[in-house]
Amino acid sequence: MKAKKLAVLIGFLLHAWGSFANAAELTIRLEDPPPNGFVIFSLFDSANTFGDLRDPVKIVKLPLDGREAYNLGNITPGEYALLAYFDENNNDRLDKNFIGIPKESLGFSNRYQPKGPPSYSRALFKLKKGENRHFDVTLYRPLGDYGRLGLGLGLIARSSPYRDYSSGVFQVIPAITYNGERFQVYGPYAQFGLVGSGKVRLAATGNYRIGVYEEDESLYLKGMGDRKDTFMAGLSLQAELPRGVDLSVGYTHDILDEIGGGTVRLELKKSFQLGIFRLSPTIAVNWLSSELSNHDFGVPTNKATLGRPAYDLDDTFTTEGGLGLFIEITRDWLVVINASMEILGDSITDSPIVSEDNVFKGFAAINYVF
Repeated sequence: MKAKKLAVLIGFLLHAWGSFANAAELTIRLEDPPPNGFVIFSLFDSANTFGDLRDPVKIVKLPLDGREAYNLGNITPGEYALLAYFDENNNDRLDKNFIGIPKESLGFSNRYQPKGPPSYSRALFKLKKGENRHFDVTLYRPLGDYGRLGLGLGLIARSSPYRDYSSGVFQVIPAITYNGERFQVYGPYAQFGLVGSGKVRLAATGNYRIGVYEEDESLYLKGMGDRKDTFMAGLSLQAELPRGVDLSVGYTHDILDEIGGGTVRLELKKSFQLGIFRLSPTIAVNWLSSELSNHDFGVPTNKATLGRPAYDLDDTFTTEGGLGLFIEITRDWLVVINASMEILGDSITDSPIVSEDNVFKGFAAINYVF
């Protein structure tokens, strides 16, 4: 019996020694590090967790004591991306601002310094058995001192569900982006953090809404009048769920009173990395007030004709599925695309001016980030 236990122990020790002998190491030199405090090194082996900077496979915390280099040992050979950050308040986590962008100084392997969500493929490296890999890492603040500004050109597009409508609705806009401590502008969308940060937060939100049709584009809309652009504003409660799922529920109202009424949106989103592409599938449910429903799809009594009877809607619901695409062309040039299909409810498709049961809509922009 003792011999059996001894054999098991010897086998375990030999396995442990083999694993140790084959393990790899990293030697990291920080360029101009802070004079004191702590630096945390995190290794990621998944593009999806690296894109959100969550769930690393290895974490090492070391004091900033003036040493020339920092060593991470006993690493299983494989593919990784490295994150190093200055733990300014010594709370053992990477602090982020209201919208999830890191606030503390950080750096990545391969001297990678992204201006948007990090791409695993840009920071990726391979560790071989017994290898000691060396990296120089410069710590920097992703938002700089005053936030990050981007300028470019964007396009808002929306298909038309209306009878005999000759085209969709398109509008070219300046693509302005800004990411700050609490304020974010993202093309036609904006938000300002009010309360909370990280896992649960409340924001004031706004979005530019293009008019859904022009009466000259369809005989069935003649005399209805063009639908005007407006600005919707309200509040949104946002939460980060396990496994990188984002939940938001919010209400926005037509503050310019071009439409009247408003809409509630419940949305679930999760992001995935694929090379330099970041994909964000989305599902949502929208509630439209009767004012907004009638503005888009109703026929007032005073606009009714023999071929276009009056039609009045109550509050309505639509469902929506979409895909966001973020492309890091270079460190400075970024492409953002959001596209979705909105499925209209029966009370909408029964309208005499509607002939389709869905609407395709989206926003695309190319941006230079300073």
